[in-house]
Amino acid sequence: MNWMDYIAAAPEMTLLGLICVVMIADLFIENENRIVTFWLSMLSLVVTAAVLWATAPDARTVVFYGAYVSDPLSQILKLGAVLFVGVSFLYARDYLRVNDLHKGEYYLLGLFGLLGMMIMMSANSLLTMYLGLEVLALSMYALVAIDRHNVTSAESAMKYFVLGAIASGALLYGISWVYGVTGTLQFHEIAAVLSADPGLNNLPLWFGLAFLIVGIAFKFGAVPFHMWLPDVYQGARTPVTVYLASAPKLAALALVFRILVDGLGGLHETWSTMIMFVAVLSILAGNFIAIAQTNIKRMLGYSTISHVGFILLAVYTGTEEGYASALFYTLTYVVAAAGAFGIVILLSRRGYEAELLSDFKGLNARSPWFALMMLFLMFSMAGVPPFVGFLSKLYVISAVLETAGGTWLAILMVLASVIGAYYYLRVIWYMYFEKAEDQAVLQAATDTRLVLTLNSLAVLALGIVPGWLLTLCIQVIG
Repeated sequence: MNWMDYIAAAPEMTLLGLICVVMIADLFIENENRIVTFWLSMLSLVVTAAVLWATAPDARTVVFYGAYVSDPLSQILKLGAVLFVGVSFLYARDYLRVNDLHKGEYYLLGLFGLLGMMIMMSANSLLTMYLGLEVLALSMYALVAIDRHNVTSAESAMKYFVLGAIASGALLYGISWVYGVTGTLQFHEIAAVLSADPGLNNLPLWFGLAFLIVGIAFKFGAVPFHMWLPDVYQGARTPVTVYLASAPKLAALALVFRILVDGLGGLHETWSTMIMFVAVLSILAGNFIAIAQTNIKRMLGYSTISHVGFILLAVYTGTEEGYASALFYTLTYVVAAAGAFGIVILLSRRGYEAELLSDFKGLNARSPWFALMMLFLMFSMAGVPPFVGFLSKLYVISAVLETAGGTWLAILMVLASVIGAYYYLRVIWYMYFEKAEDQAVLQAATDTRLVLTLNSLAVLALGIVPGWLLTLCIQVIG
């Protein structure tokens, strides 16, 4: 190894060192001064982002004997993950303090989860990818159960852990089959071996590929491996749900790109059919089941499943246009999801969880500004112009139409978007046309209100001026 290896991995090493600093400092901080841990965690994110920016590579660089890759794709995903982990921390701060949950564990587990995400985003080996995935998964299991006295959270964490362990086992089993067929774990070597010997594209490799897709679908929350997602979104405390719904989606996209595109891209005709079926089921089940939900967190959980279907259909195309649209869709969806759950946190207070759709009744009378912000977020998720959700759906549909037989998939996506608009518009109806049942004043710090406002306005700004982000997505994919 040489200095280039360490420079390429400097963001992860920096973050790990800062996590150790925060962990040790938290031991000496009294509960009433726990805000210090929050600020140390935010400072850690700022420093990590600065190191990411300073070490950004001009071209793809493979280091650590082929186990780690630093490229523009990993950089944009890491910067996005750092940003949304920071947003999650900010939204969570006041909620945790009010509900006597303001412990250092939330921030430390969030930082460890970020470390796992960053490892996944730069993985160039199936083993490195698996290690990053487990660091992230173990952090999220503990985060879901962070409220030890909440039976629902404990039940959700247990369900998440058991199903997650099964999915991790499936993924590891698939890795073993791919290694057995190709004789290597590194993605570029897997691609080279399969290209040099087409005869390896046979039943043993397909068997391993099927298990890999099971693991990928679970981590993304795609049907039929979605069972955990709505339950965990509902059962976890809302600050944890904000975290789960945002940055880890970027890591899941990295999982797809690194394994299916970088490693097994030559087998696109083999895995694309499986991805298509998973995506179509996700779009249909997510939209139809979301209609019946009365819990806002559960409804947004099922809507996440439908959005995952759009992302996977973009990957299904196997084209650079499709991959760029998948990246664009994921980034813009994470913006909207973070803002929506941020509004849910804003409506909550000590001893009261604003989890039901009825909790949004009369929000316009209580806070016209944040009702407007929630309207922006719901319109974006529904795909209403000029919000960015419309453009992200349009780009995916355009990419799918370029594929053979993509017309029926495009029609399905349009119809599903129309159906999905119903449950988003229902939230807007409650805010503007129902009488408020709760007259409590919305309480939040000035910085939280400012970031939540910027978060919500971003879906409109990106819809009006999307060119720079789309161009960036095309460049990093190319």
